[in-house]
Amino acid sequence: MARLAPRLVMADERGNILDAPDLLMVCRRGGEWGLPRPGELMPLPEESELFLLPGRRAVGLDPQSGRMEAVDGLAVAAFAAPAHTLSAHPAYVTGEGAPVLPLFAYGAVGFAKGRFWICARRVDDDPRQQFRHIKPGRIEREAEALVRAHPKNRLIRHIIENCVRRYSCPAARNFALGRYEAPLPSSRACNARCVGCISAKGADSPLTATPQCRLAFTPTPEELAEVMALHARREKDAPVFSFGQGCEGDPLLNPDLLVESVRLFRGARDPEKWTGHGTVNCNTNASRPGAVARLAEAGLTSMRVSLNSARPELYARYYRPTDYDFSDVAESIRTARRAGVFVSLNLLFFPGVTDTEAELEALARLVGENGVSMIEWRNLNIDPEWYWEAMTAGDAAAAGGGGMGLAAFMKRLRKLCPWLRYGYFNPWLGDRAEIAAPLPGEWRMPAEKGEA
Repeated sequence: MARLAPRLVMADERGNILDAPDLLMVCRRGGEWGLPRPGELMPLPEESELFLLPGRRAVGLDPQSGRMEAVDGLAVAAFAAPAHTLSAHPAYVTGEGAPVLPLFAYGAVGFAKGRFWICARRVDDDPRQQFRHIKPGRIEREAEALVRAHPKNRLIRHIIENCVRRYSCPAARNFALGRYEAPLPSSRACNARCVGCISAKGADSPLTATPQCRLAFTPTPEELAEVMALHARREKDAPVFSFGQGCEGDPLLNPDLLVESVRLFRGARDPEKWTGHGTVNCNTNASRPGAVARLAEAGLTSMRVSLNSARPELYARYYRPTDYDFSDVAESIRTARRAGVFVSLNLLFFPGVTDTEAELEALARLVGENGVSMIEWRNLNIDPEWYWEAMTAGDAAAAGGGGMGLAAFMKRLRKLCPWLRYGYFNPWLGDRAEIAAPLPGEWRMPAEKGEA
């Protein structure tokens, strides 16, 4: 069977997307350029988008000469639908004065057999953020009904007016529909200065704007618990409630608020009024082990820890923490696991940096030694060249060598940590999860036991 060989995709001066009949699609993985790997291509999923990359000339491979050529056409990238993880970036030549790309994920895309193809992998079968079958107008009708029924709850108004209507946030739209996972933004502050922060623009950032604006008030425990209780009544099968959203800072910086909200929802204050069931999750940078312990006691089910790397030096280059370091992250994970909290890593995958040998060893140790139960394979939303420069600081060897590819990386990681669950979304786990991950101190790297 002939190997699929998609052609280069580019855009003309009017923004029309077309393919180059004589050039092949080229991918970028960190500092390496090349053709798609065997088994790496998949048809562009429904609800994905194509982006034009201003100031960047598309690059393709001439199969006759074996040379890569930059064309006059504008480079094009794919933003894959949720539940998919991109495994390569597009190849292009950036012109002088080109703007820094907005904070989205940029996937390599080609054209063959009458359709677009991307380098990606579906990592979750959950249809949680698919909306193509929702009838037009339904989300807005449901959203308006919620605002009218709860006029005094500022958090509901924020989720509807800001997250649904302004940003079309998938989590907020699901809340409006009464299904899957409900967002619980709660924090205005953050103790990290992420290079690619999506809700606050740093003074040293070259970006002109962030994709979202940060929460402008602090909700009360009653407002948070009301959102949780409302969602639990509407999503009866598998309700998930998540602190830590894109429109806020880090929720662990306000532990009193979170603890009281969870206790109230779970019924600790008034068991006749509040009998909340479901998976209470916290998306966080995990900088506060003490706050994690308190939340676990109050009734937290799961914790998702975001990180770009399991190596402290690369983590610090991206997160730029102000009052914590990577050891606090690891301690928070251990604290959660000991308390029976299901821990996921929101791994911000970047081809050519995340999938290196150095990263594999570091990630396996972080997972095994601290009791991580799941990896959520998300892409880092950032200009690829900007991030590559930030991580390598001019020294490509700092990234840890060439990438092995997403599929190989996932396979080898699970071989080292066979209990790991893979996915994209925070899972429903009931009130309290059954955990297969080892407790801290129980796991050793297989090579250390003399295994292959």
